[in-house]
Amino acid sequence: MRFEDWTDPVRPAEREVASLLPDADEGRPPVLFVPGLGHGAWAFAEHWLPHAAGRGFPAHVLGPRPGGDLRALVHDVVQTAAALPRQAVLVGHGVGALVVARALGRYPARAAVLVAPVLDGWSALGSALRANPGGTLPALVGGRLKLSARQLFGAGLPAEQAGEYLARMDPRPRRELLRRAVPPRPVGTPPVLVAGSPDDRVVSRKALDRAAAAYGGDPLLFPGMAHDLMLESSWAEPIDAILDWLGKQGGR
Repeated sequence: MRFEDWTDPVRPAEREVASLLPDADEGRPPVLFVPGLGHGAWAFAEHWLPHAAGRGFPAHVLGPRPGGDLRALVHDVVQTAAALPRQAVLVGHGVGALVVARALGRYPARAAVLVAPVLDGWSALGSALRANPGGTLPALVGGRLKLSARQLFGAGLPAEQAGEYLARMDPRPRRELLRRAVPPRPVGTPPVLVAGSPDDRVVSRKALDRAAAAYGGDPLLFPGMAHDLMLESSWAEPIDAILDWLGKQGGR
């Protein structure tokens, strides 16, 4: 147990976990999805969760605890993954990728995927100011971040659907997410994939390259898509590529 966990333990909280299991257990590793800022478990339950289960992977998504700080979110991921029957694959999106990167320092994951990772809060904030200044400025003084469809979705997603997704989001950024900090070295040597789009208005191509280089690789890119790859009209392309990659890592 770490000193901080002993002197100031994370408070227990009821965790929202949605799960879908494949029809037959073929020994594939469980996949645990971790949503990002403003997104709940629904963001993965919409498409990627059932798709992963349909391809034979036990699929789970962990919703963020209300008001949880980064340490609490990491704690929840580690505890949830450790409770699964087999060594899990961690898949985080946006700020959820930052949570996964931190969790890798404590949990020996089978593999990890950082999707459109927000590992540098200042860089992401700069992109948000350029794409959506009116919705971003209140967050600088502790207000609510108002995300826009233009930031998160490509032109191919129907406006009505984009509006429904935005209505379900409640992004309240914490100042700790703006700190520049190098994620800890992963426990063991799990393969780590960074995936994203060069057309993302939240995470720049340079940020994707830096994140991938930190784990010794190149990013897997999906041109023409936006930040929320799992909710785009072409959502199947990235999750299929991720599961194909996982299969090559010994994930069957």
